[in-house]
Amino acid sequence: MAYLQLKDIHKSYILNKNEEFPVLKGISLDFDKGEFVSILGESGGGKSTLMNIIGGLDHDYEGDVILDGHSTRDFTEKQMDAYRRQTIGFIFQSFNLISHLTVLDNVLVSLDMTTLSHAEKEQRAKELLEQVGLSQHIKKHPNQLSGGQKQRVAIARALASDPDIIIADEPTGALDSKNTDEILEIMEGIAKSGKLVIAVTHSEEVARFGTRIVHMSDGVIDKNRRNRDKYALPEPESDQRLVSKKLGALAAYKNAYKHTMYYFWRNFLIMLGTGIGIFAVLLFSGLGNGISAFISDQISSMINPTSVSVMRNPSGKKMSQAEFTSSLRQFASNPSALLISKGDLNKLRSLKNVNAVQPGYQFGQYTLTLPGQKTPVSASGLQTWTRAFASSTVKNGRKPGQNEIVIDRAQAQTFLGTKKYRQMIGKTVTLSFTWINQAQQPVVVRRNLKVSGLANGGQAGAVTATNYGTMRTMLKSAGAITDPNFVSVNADSIDVTRSVAKQVNNIRSKGKYAFGAITVGDILNTVSSYVRLATNVLAAIAAISLVVSALMIIVSMYMSVSERTKEIGVLRALGEGKRDISRLFTGESVLIGLFSAVLALILAFGIGAIANKALYGLAKANMVIITPGNVIFAFVIAIVISFLAALLPARRAAKLDPIESLAAE
Repeated sequence: MAYLQLKDIHKSYILNKNEEFPVLKGISLDFDKGEFVSILGESGGGKSTLMNIIGGLDHDYEGDVILDGHSTRDFTEKQMDAYRRQTIGFIFQSFNLISHLTVLDNVLVSLDMTTLSHAEKEQRAKELLEQVGLSQHIKKHPNQLSGGQKQRVAIARALASDPDIIIADEPTGALDSKNTDEILEIMEGIAKSGKLVIAVTHSEEVARFGTRIVHMSDGVIDKNRRNRDKYALPEPESDQRLVSKKLGALAAYKNAYKHTMYYFWRNFLIMLGTGIGIFAVLLFSGLGNGISAFISDQISSMINPTSVSVMRNPSGKKMSQAEFTSSLRQFASNPSALLISKGDLNKLRSLKNVNAVQPGYQFGQYTLTLPGQKTPVSASGLQTWTRAFASSTVKNGRKPGQNEIVIDRAQAQTFLGTKKYRQMIGKTVTLSFTWINQAQQPVVVRRNLKVSGLANGGQAGAVTATNYGTMRTMLKSAGAITDPNFVSVNADSIDVTRSVAKQVNNIRSKGKYAFGAITVGDILNTVSSYVRLATNVLAAIAAISLVVSALMIIVSMYMSVSERTKEIGVLRALGEGKRDISRLFTGESVLIGLFSAVLALILAFGIGAIANKALYGLAKANMVIITPGNVIFAFVIAIVISFLAALLPARRAAKLDPIESLAAE
């Protein structure tokens, strides 16, 4: 039985809806290993179509191709890919080398679909290139080779996977006479090695070189003449036979990397555009991180993180910290509703994990007057000193004692200037504010107090505080209510602060929730939520540029598919499947995305460092902070955008017909 049999092959093309053009009209042929068969004929005779059917590129025909006794008629697309990988080796007239790959890499393309190790693949590729006389040119690219050298590379590539059938399409059509003779001798050697060589040609000279000539005319075989006997088959070396396999994902991505690096600077503008979009998002995110950290530091520097500020819940409803804070504003005109009794204090003292309960006062507007100066300083947020203040709140001097007050550094500077403001310590100021008496009528509370220390409220607002005893005496002297309007509850540790706050919020009186608790964490969460909202809006605006970047990648990938149509055809002819082609283009797009992310991070860290240096003198803090989460985001968003942008172009590339792709210019 012949190794390869063609049985009654018919093939037609549909030119119009109702017009059928027959190309092959019942071709039946037998081929054996060791033959060098030349298929001769004029253009349009059906030679190339027959070659495509034998090579597994065209599966839309009538009849059957039988390989070693097995019909290929019902092969699936994946089986046809495997058939081309392990059985067929193509040698093309126009060489069809992949321009961005070196000579060695062009041969390795076929070997990547074998089970050899990387070292074994390189060794075999080098041996094949040495056999065709190109061992000194393995690092060159195809555009650095002559026509004869290119054809030798194509032959080495065709032999790389150790196929049984070599199909050569006009293998000497683009060569001079000297190179023609050398190529024909190489092909004769291939046939002598026990392979079946089928050469499609117009040349009588090439045809006579083979062992048999098959002449085709108008879709039929009109001559089938043997020039000489087929070559004797050598002894089989089954232990050395290569085993083919599907192209691995890693190999596909390596090929994508090679193409990306070869045309790196052509893709650089796309990378830069995408990188700038990611950078803008990173910058605003980093700015949000910096502002949040700065505010957190400012608040934490003044407030003890284990402290829970407790106030009366006038609504009696359970609500979030933000809702509770908002509800307090509604009772600003009725301060008596916020007063806390001794019984309330006892309830708070009975809570678990509480080591101190300090009643206190908080007031709104107040004024400070320095004797000898007519203009007073007005501010808001007067309160009594409790453990809620951090130990570092007082920057100069000490916390207030009896008949003493801590004022803010900014207030001291208003009185004495930026150079002499520390001299306010020890001076007497007049504190004045308005509160209510038992009849709910406003009364003015005023007293001269000695400045014991200076605080630095900074961005968090002015800090002005007396101790509880001083404030209670002032209120009593003015005839005002002396019941406290807030309580500082100190937890045993930071870990239980939230638990203590929860206990406070759950205390009921007469079926209603009695208190609302505010912690440093709650304050920071509220502030951070506003900062995040602002930065997210800005980042979202900046992210619009990422849509433009995605469109740039899509256009670039479509152009790449158009430019590399023939390459796609070559890869399909070598046995790569649709999925491999798709991976090639998605891999290149993802690499563009990854390089874009690297550029974005370089810009973000570089410009962030410059901004931090410029602003540090004002804020004494870094205002742009790029976190590991931001870095991960940059890479994730780059990969997602580039991958999604490549899906349609990659799908189009995978769907290209290999025959039409090989015919593309």
